[in-house]
Amino acid sequence: MQTIIEGKAYVLGDNVDTDQIIPAEYLTYNPSIAAEYKMFGKFALCGVPPGAAGLPKGHVPFHAPSDEFVSPYKIIVGGRNFGCGSSREHAPIALAAAGIQCVIAEFYARIFYRNSVNGAYLVPIECPTRLIDTICTGDDLHVDLAKGELKNLTTGDKWAISSLGEIAPIIEAGGIFNYAKSVGMLKA
Repeated sequence: MQTIIEGKAYVLGDNVDTDQIIPAEYLTYNPSIAAEYKMFGKFALCGVPPGAAGLPKGHVPFHAPSDEFVSPYKIIVGGRNFGCGSSREHAPIALAAAGIQCVIAEFYARIFYRNSVNGAYLVPIECPTRLIDTICTGDDLHVDLAKGELKNLTTGDKWAISSLGEIAPIIEAGGIFNYAKSVGMLKA
């Protein structure tokens, strides 16, 4: 697992639910088929209402006009209760397919958090500071998981982030099944 994550931020608000992350009509795609996996990236966050993106100047598209499958953003900054709603495991898959490496939120709906960890799709980071009020979409961020620090390279601001704790080895192994195999819980 990489301990440094850098990239542009895409800021969302509170209570971003799994239907906003990947609406139900796109669940017919199979993420284990490469061509269909890309479609999850294409439709990631298409259910977020324009006013819900937590942006002072209106909605900023998640995808660049030149690439409809992968976003120019690498880090999502969310508020409270990120990933609430249904227990859709496709939500972290869609964000990962769009190129998101981590989500930083005040706290998560537990099912989204576990789905992110269990599949090692992305790193769910918690930060007790309300970042959506200070970080803007497009800011360049630097996450140092080893130091437990988030830096906004655009503004110079720094914040402490919560340790990954017991989930770090699961993400590092590539998901819960790989982790279970590596520690002898499952036969290889």
